[in-house]
Amino acid sequence: MSFVLKVAGAVERAIVRTGEAVAWLTFVMTVVTCLVAVLRYGLSLGWIWLQETITWMHAAVFLLAAGYTLARDQHVRVDIFYREMSRRRQALVNLSGCALFLLPLSAGLLLGSLEYVQTSWLIQESSREAGGLIYPFPSLLKTLLPVTGGIMTLQALVICARSVAELLGPSETAEPSLGAKASRLRGGRDALPPGEDRPGGGA
Repeated sequence: MSFVLKVAGAVERAIVRTGEAVAWLTFVMTVVTCLVAVLRYGLSLGWIWLQETITWMHAAVFLLAAGYTLARDQHVRVDIFYREMSRRRQALVNLSGCALFLLPLSAGLLLGSLEYVQTSWLIQESSREAGGLIYPFPSLLKTLLPVTGGIMTLQALVICARSVAELLGPSETAEPSLGAKASRLRGGRDALPPGEDRPGGGA
């Protein structure tokens, strides 16, 4: 089990690095948006393909950062009972959620989008807008659909591995996930293990 947990940790680190890298596209989007505004309203110039890059970069960030967000446990969660549960019950909830919902959805995205992406490459798809982005850029963007499905599937398996380790007992427990570590930094005493205080904290 320890080997599986090491592999899970390596996979999660790779997913996190991917998210951190794609985050730079938000800066590029800001620059391009400013450039489009200056060119259009200052110089009366404009190109459809340049405007489309903003939307497409946003789509790339949304897709490729989904696994990163899951690794950080930052997806929207309606938490009524989960926080008050023991770690084992939390692990059981996480395992059940991944097995019943996340894995089928992610695998469905991965497998269901393959034919769609293949068709885009075969017909050498270009933008529907005149003057928009040309082949291969639309096909590259659509290729991110199965890539995202694969990343989400891998991260779901990481969560499953850690949940199983937690359920097996303390001796097999994995190191805290990146999401758990982030929760400790964000939260107060309720985010810390029983009996543990904040560093330098008082009563």
